[in-house]
Amino acid sequence: VQLQASGGGLVQAGGSLRLSCSASGRTLNRLSMGWFRQASGKEREFVAGIRWLGGSTDYEDSVKGRFTISRDNAKNTVYLQMNSLKPEDTAVYYCAASRSGTGRMMTERFYDYWGQGTQVTVSS
Repeated sequence: VQLQASGGGLVQAGGSLRLSCSASGRTLNRLSMGWFRQASGKEREFVAGIRWLGGSTDYEDSVKGRFTISRDNAKNTVYLQMNSLKPEDTAVYYCAASRSGTGRMMTERFYDYWGQGTQVTVSS
């Protein structure tokens, strides 16, 4: 499975961005998908995830109510809509995929495949 993330950029605080992650090599409807981010000098952290089994979602507490993960199986693409962006959201964002439909999406070990990152910079 190859994952291609896109949509990053520079935005002012309070603005919005939508990240996309397209998958190839396996149909998205049997992949759970997640977004992680890594700020400079910090460890990579979970942001959001969506399971292929049942479609349930999880979010990191600081993004709840601001970020929304969704999927378009027909396009084999998962999205991360980011609203009300804050400077502390600045990071490289990574998408990841798992063959599992259950389990802890917040952990990196849940995922089998990783894409390259896309930079998100939020200016104050």
